[in-house]
Amino acid sequence: MIKAPATPPEPVTRADKRALLMGAVLLGGMLLGNLAQAHGDVVPHAVATDGLEQLGPEWRAENPYRESKDHDKALEIGKSAYTQNCAACHGLEAISGGIAPDLRHLDVGALGDEWFVERVRNGAVRDGRVYMPKMADYLSQEALWAVRTYLDSVHTEE
Repeated sequence: MIKAPATPPEPVTRADKRALLMGAVLLGGMLLGNLAQAHGDVVPHAVATDGLEQLGPEWRAENPYRESKDHDKALEIGKSAYTQNCAACHGLEAISGGIAPDLRHLDVGALGDEWFVERVRNGAVRDGRVYMPKMADYLSQEALWAVRTYLDSVHTEE
């Protein structure tokens, strides 16, 4: 048998409500701060490109894996490399949350390759702020073209 409390609970005061609201606001601010940090505090991870044709020091103008025997291997490596090095800003499966460009809409073929090479080699800096690092300083040409191969596989028209 459940017994009723001997005395009724005290009513919630205005001060109690204010304290609860302040706690919720502080907790929400901390959570949002962590989400924002997740988009910008990214350390590039090495990418193993075993099994891909080695491309040498000169950058190719177009994706060498697009129609090569290494396409499927490049796609596999590129998906993993993208998830480790790009998804924090550009979104899982290249679906951006609005902070960085949605890479599913990158032009296909040579035009998209030209933009891709420009961005991964030079990064994105505006008003002295680094929005994207020079990924070619951290990842090999093979790894970056593998990422491009993956991006081709998730391409959608706007």
